[in-house]
Amino acid sequence: MGAKWERREHVVVARHRPATWSEGAGRGPLWGAGEHPTVSGPHVRELLPPRARQPENLSAPPTTISERRITLAAHHAVGKSDTELIVGATGVDSAVDGVRSLGQLAADAVSEAMRHTLPAELAEADPLVRRSEHADFQSNAAMSLAKRAGRKPRELAEALAGALASGQSGGLGAEVSGPGFLNLTVADATIWAQVRARLADERLGLSRPQLGRRTVVDYSAPNVAKEMHVGHLRTTIIGDALVKVLEHLGGDVVRQNHFGDWGTQFGMLIQYLDEHPDAKWRASDLPEGDSGTVSALDRLYVAARAEFEADAAFADRARARVVALQSGDKEAVSLWRELVAESEKAFQALYDYLGVSLTSADADSESSYNAVLDEVVAELEDAGVAIESDGALCVFFDDITGPDGNPVPLIVRKSDGGYGYGTTDLATIRHRIRDLKANRILYVVGAPQALHFRMVFDTARRMGWLTDDIEVEHVAFGSVLGPDGKVFKTRSGRTVRLVELLDDAVAKARAEIETKPHSLNQGELETVARQAGIGAVKYADLSTSRTKDYIFDLARMVSFNGNTGVYLQYAHTRIKSILRRLAEQGVPSDADVEVELPMRPAERALALLADGFAASVTEVAATLEPHRLCAYLFALAKAFTEFYEACPVLKAESDAVRANRIALCRLTGATLAQGLALLGIETPERM
Repeated sequence: MGAKWERREHVVVARHRPATWSEGAGRGPLWGAGEHPTVSGPHVRELLPPRARQPENLSAPPTTISERRITLAAHHAVGKSDTELIVGATGVDSAVDGVRSLGQLAADAVSEAMRHTLPAELAEADPLVRRSEHADFQSNAAMSLAKRAGRKPRELAEALAGALASGQSGGLGAEVSGPGFLNLTVADATIWAQVRARLADERLGLSRPQLGRRTVVDYSAPNVAKEMHVGHLRTTIIGDALVKVLEHLGGDVVRQNHFGDWGTQFGMLIQYLDEHPDAKWRASDLPEGDSGTVSALDRLYVAARAEFEADAAFADRARARVVALQSGDKEAVSLWRELVAESEKAFQALYDYLGVSLTSADADSESSYNAVLDEVVAELEDAGVAIESDGALCVFFDDITGPDGNPVPLIVRKSDGGYGYGTTDLATIRHRIRDLKANRILYVVGAPQALHFRMVFDTARRMGWLTDDIEVEHVAFGSVLGPDGKVFKTRSGRTVRLVELLDDAVAKARAEIETKPHSLNQGELETVARQAGIGAVKYADLSTSRTKDYIFDLARMVSFNGNTGVYLQYAHTRIKSILRRLAEQGVPSDADVEVELPMRPAERALALLADGFAASVTEVAATLEPHRLCAYLFALAKAFTEFYEACPVLKAESDAVRANRIALCRLTGATLAQGLALLGIETPERM
């Protein structure tokens, strides 16, 4: 349910500044800190995002700042509470169709006080409202602005507190602390109204700030005829989580699975298969219980590589087969297409198992750019961006040199006339800008490729393809390590197959669940074990800062205790269990929230944390760091445990108290479910 504005005579246009632009961004989730509006006249129209400049979005709440008050009931369109808050002249509501957070509303109230207290040149500064251990929120505006205002920080803080007290701040209490901090306490009735408002919104109050933006996300990128391994885990999981977050926030997201299906290795494999007709790799030829077509091809590729390196004559025949393939030889192309088709089936089976949203419709193969590589290279050469060096065509960079001090180029055409993946990546970024019309392009690829992408992006800028209004980012990530702290491998030293890793996680989760009392039948146990095992792997990956390495430890991942996906899933099932027991007792779970009831500390802490969900999700979209949402959900689950221990639900002291606590249970459960879904993690009903 979206916010509803009353239309009046004048139009006030606002410029919204996301939380991640303000001080403190990047140091952790800014729960409760959202968009802080600063207000000016229509001359700030050009500062608004394109969608907000549209006429229908410029007819937002019309009034003067000092007059405008909005009751939370009216703002949330639930028609119940008469608790009032100064919201400030937000113009185009940042929510679009969401619910503004208490942190945003507190910031608006402080901004209003600043306008009454400070000179005009300082009045529109950031109110610097953040969550605080000492109060619900804290404003550091007085500390930040005192020197420029020619006043002592504490004196300015007291003036702001006075302005809040004399204004219509909707019961927002203000108390000066220390040298000039302003501690802010939200009225109980306001918090209860916010709980009700978020429950009334099927999106829990999340807005759609990505509306009108197209983001291309390049992730996973396996290789045809080779099994996906542990090295594909992070790109696939991180990329899919970012896709889900951006789509949920209203973005138009284009998935791109840029898989490797071209190159010398295919000529080598095709030649080997031609010379070994007894080699079995097609599904119809494999014995029952075999690990699959791609596993067989992977083994054959290893054999072909060994023969290529040991037998010069075979190597020559393989190179000739590459030429035949590239020239369109009917037999070679037919077998190559069969290899691609079988590999795509295997990829899809693994994506389905992993719960990843990629499908064949998202394929963006290397070979699909073959027809335009000559054109791209000619364009680079004609522009003088690429120049010949030792027979190769290269792009050089003033600030990129090797250890010897010599320039390190991006080779776009090799001396033998062939093209490498650098050329393909240039064709790819050109396509995503020119044809897909991307506003933002994300490459979810390991950190070792940082220099390569730096070269590609710089070349695209020099060509004029990549302009200032298009964002492009290499979303780098660290490695998955084994218990020894080295790159994760099997005991025999081979790379771990991704399907083996997932199977082990599911088996470990099943064993862990079986140690606990449960009422699951065998089918339910298998389903929950899969949800827990896959969820455990995903959460362990996503809860780690993506730029860091992490140790793959299944025993820790599937634990019901600590910061694990299983712990969060269990917290969700616990809430579901509470609601089922209430239903069995005939207690309604949808009774209205009584906003005038006082709050216990644990209720207050949980409600305030639940209110920060939207800010956490939007921060992931801005920073491309899913671990921030993981940290938020873990804190929420812990807060729920503390609430449930301190505040009886089933045996609450009155029906009204129980109804409010049920509302908190419902909101927390829905938030956990929606948050985990954005991470690609399923939430069982029972566990």
